[in-house]
Amino acid sequence: MHYTCPVCNTENPRDFMYSIEEYVCKSCSYLIDVEKSFSKKLVKKPIENVVLEIGQKGILDNTEYTVDAIVVRKYGIEIYWREYYLKDKKGDDAFLSESDGHWVLLYPVHTEDVKKKSSKIAELHTRNYRWYETTECSIHAAEGFFEEKLNFNLATYKEYVNGTNMISQEQSGSKNQYFAGKHISKHLVKKSFKLSHMPNYSGIGIVQPYYIDIKQAINILGIAGLFICLLQLYVYTSRTNTSVFQDTIKFEDVKNKEMVSKSFTLSGGSAPLKVSAHSEVDNSWANLQLSLVNESTNETVYTSKDIEQYHGYEDGENWSEGKTTEEFNLCGIAPGKYHFVISAEKQYAVGTSTSSHFVPSNEGVTISREASGIVDVVNNSTKESVAFGDIRTLEKDSSEIGKLVKQTFPNQNLDSLLTVNSVLESPPANKVSDDSTINIKATWLPVSFWNFTIILILMLAFFIICYWGRNVFNVSKWSNSSNSPYSKS
Repeated sequence: MHYTCPVCNTENPRDFMYSIEEYVCKSCSYLIDVEKSFSKKLVKKPIENVVLEIGQKGILDNTEYTVDAIVVRKYGIEIYWREYYLKDKKGDDAFLSESDGHWVLLYPVHTEDVKKKSSKIAELHTRNYRWYETTECSIHAAEGFFEEKLNFNLATYKEYVNGTNMISQEQSGSKNQYFAGKHISKHLVKKSFKLSHMPNYSGIGIVQPYYIDIKQAINILGIAGLFICLLQLYVYTSRTNTSVFQDTIKFEDVKNKEMVSKSFTLSGGSAPLKVSAHSEVDNSWANLQLSLVNESTNETVYTSKDIEQYHGYEDGENWSEGKTTEEFNLCGIAPGKYHFVISAEKQYAVGTSTSSHFVPSNEGVTISREASGIVDVVNNSTKESVAFGDIRTLEKDSSEIGKLVKQTFPNQNLDSLLTVNSVLESPPANKVSDDSTINIKATWLPVSFWNFTIILILMLAFFIICYWGRNVFNVSKWSNSSNSPYSKS
């Protein structure tokens, strides 16, 4: 349907056949009375922050709407908001209201559906709404088609709020209308009407939702916490303390070199590995350098620990400090196959020396086996020395030193070779063996409650922050209302 402006003869097309009483000419902006076909007054054209156009289409709530009119209302001296009149193909009305970048979608409701339970409470469809504020406003600018005559006198708006929903009561003269509204995301409006830009947010909207859905957050955190507790319970009850490594090592066997221990396997979830180191130091010290090597990934965890024990008699009193046993945890160790690389030293008494035994030698490496079973390998070229817990560990070693041993003694039984050479030769008589030892024990502990506890504490803290933030948000939302449910300090 087309309406020809009697002032400028401009055609004003409209998609709907439903009758109207007035329209604002898109060309000259005169308000035209359709029945009398004459100009009533010149109306300001909506310009500032108006993002929709007459005739523009968009889908909201699964219904296609067409923008039929635009009205800019003014409150006070410089407060404006925009109302977009929408109509679907059936002729049903809806309204998009935008103020400070916040959008509300409203539908007309019957007056008898709204019940006033008190001066501050209104009820609609069994839901209570709290009176927010009453404002008086007037029409500042308008364009489009109107099924009823525009009233440019002051109109009173009274809003009732319940979360992200509201009731808007409009009183203009003897006319009283109600609208049920709900918050709608500006991104949804932008997508529905294919807009290139939108008004920026300012402040908090009257029905703007909090940034996080508290009920949904409670459900998610509760379910996640339950699964974490059940998983922790299963892992904890299925695991006990397990000794995975224990060995007594002579200081002379690892002095100025490293020893590669036998391999051991850790099974289950990630957990602490407790290491205990003991040496009978007496008024002296010992130092243990320990590396835990993951044989699959070659990841290494390194630690160093001092063992000290001193005592004496001074000023008529006995004193002592330190201890002969040190315990420490390697935390968060993942399951897998591991071995230790061990190096240790101690304070030797004056005049003592460490012993060394005869070893077979060849062009590539020199190997020897001590009485304790530890196998020493020396690279004759680089003088690098590595100790292995036993002959099998050496045979399985895939490092450069292990490969060099296989090249030096190809197809030879190292165990037999070492046995024969130890019988043929004897250690030098002028060496005095130092049999001081350090005992190392590693225990695979049950899964730690530490990470579990931290996760639950962080989840609880997140909920408390969200709950507190929502309260601050709601106080700010109601700060412009004279009927705030929150006490004002």
